[in-house]
Amino acid sequence: QVQVVESGGGLVQPGGSLRLSCTASGLTFGLYAMGWFRQAPGQEREGVSCITWSGGSTYYADAVKGRFTISRDNAKNTLYLQMNNLKPEDTAMYYCVADPAAYRSCSASWFTDRRRSGYWGQGTQVTVSS
Repeated sequence: QVQVVESGGGLVQPGGSLRLSCTASGLTFGLYAMGWFRQAPGQEREGVSCITWSGGSTYYADAVKGRFTISRDNAKNTLYLQMNNLKPEDTAMYYCVADPAAYRSCSASWFTDRRRSGYWGQGTQVTVSS
């Protein structure tokens, strides 16, 4: 049974930073692309960033490019999202998702596919407010 658990959310002032973590168990972590989605109240869930199984390739939504950095430590079965220069519009529940198939690439279409299939966590809340 695959379990995905996010942590690291919280309340931060505009311009501040947070680092989200996601651990996944029940799968060989290093074989699967991983990613982050977010969902603000009243809005659709949107893809934020994803990273290939090896960490060699990443993809970012335009809204976070240059401010967020995705990374992974396969030895620790952990995915990270470093978020800098946070803005109020970054306020959302952040979800970690694991690809159900191994060795896939990461791109805009990966987010579309994960809405149909994937291993999802319960989310961690990020609130950016003064």
